[in-house]
Amino acid sequence: MDNAMWTEKYRPSDFSEISGQDETVKRVKAFLKNGNMPHLLFAGPAGTGKTSLAIVISRKLFGGQWKENFLELNASDERGINVIRENVKNFARTRTIGDVPFKIIYLDESDALTREAQQALRRTMENYTRTCRFILSCNYSSKIIEPIQSRCAVFRFQRLKKEDIFSIMEKIAKAEKLTIEEGSKEALYEASGGDCRKLENIMQSCAALSAKITEKSVYDVASFARPKELKEILETALAGRFEEAKEKFFEVMTRYGLSGIDIIKQLQSEIMNLSIEPRAKMRLIEKTAEFEFRMVEGSDERVQLEALLAAVCLAGSISKEKDI
Repeated sequence: MDNAMWTEKYRPSDFSEISGQDETVKRVKAFLKNGNMPHLLFAGPAGTGKTSLAIVISRKLFGGQWKENFLELNASDERGINVIRENVKNFARTRTIGDVPFKIIYLDESDALTREAQQALRRTMENYTRTCRFILSCNYSSKIIEPIQSRCAVFRFQRLKKEDIFSIMEKIAKAEKLTIEEGSKEALYEASGGDCRKLENIMQSCAALSAKITEKSVYDVASFARPKELKEILETALAGRFEEAKEKFFEVMTRYGLSGIDIIKQLQSEIMNLSIEPRAKMRLIEKTAEFEFRMVEGSDERVQLEALLAAVCLAGSISKEKDI
């Protein structure tokens, strides 16, 4: 089976394949009852089913002719005004194929479009609304200009809940004849962060090593430090043993191949599990945000991470009545 056929086989075809977005699916079905719909804006994190839902909508409206009447573009690949003037406009202005009322253009990652491209898109949406409907997908709806948002029905996607992720795991494991250890399910959920696409990639990588997915293989493949290890590092720092905490910290980073940005996000989660005063937790969370910002701006990550550990040590050494 070639790549195109493989991709086609596993593309979603029914609303039942969209997990964890029940309210959104319900609203979309209401629009499609009469075989019509407005322009749509799908906003939410990656891996939550935005593209899958757009494809299902097209299949339900157009049946066997869905591919001829559905144009899928990734706006982050070509984000300038030319992609709107050429690719989008040319498709929108042509007649539909078969007995269908309109075509669908799906613009993935549309928040990557420049402001000029979005203005051109707004005009295209106005001029060809009788023959074409747009589905815009983005991570941040605030980056879409207001004139476009006002022309769309907005749907907000949520990260998948634990039960949804577990259900998808079991479905994949059954289809691919995999065994998932109980502790591995929690590890897969933590590593995926509610992102279905990331979950599938991690499971595929683990399955390439063994048909039995273990907690260790999940953390190794996902380049995700074990929460237990990070908690031990933080507790060592709180006890005032800075050198020991620093040595363990950078050893974990090296072993899992983590960047400073990756590990600081995990540290932020683990700070909430520490046995310290709530006020101290808040100040440490504030510190993680400060050092993460410094690293994003280009500061040396090793220096910033050592400074963060020093702040944790300080939190453990001063009295509960004082600020960190």
